[in-house]
Amino acid sequence: MDGLEHLLTRVRAAGWETVGDVVRYEDVWLLGYVRGPEGLIVELGERLDGAD
Repeated sequence: MDGLEHLLTRVRAAGWETVGDVVRYEDVWLLGYVRGPEGLIVELGERLDGAD
């Protein structure tokens, strides 16, 4: 298991709340959101085309 889905599994296990669904943006990005311990929402992204 690699990438964003793996990371979201790990942060959920650590007690962070995910916000909404993982979405695909323009077939370039896979995006997910988590709410951190202080209530801030953080966007996590994985570039799908392999570019850095």
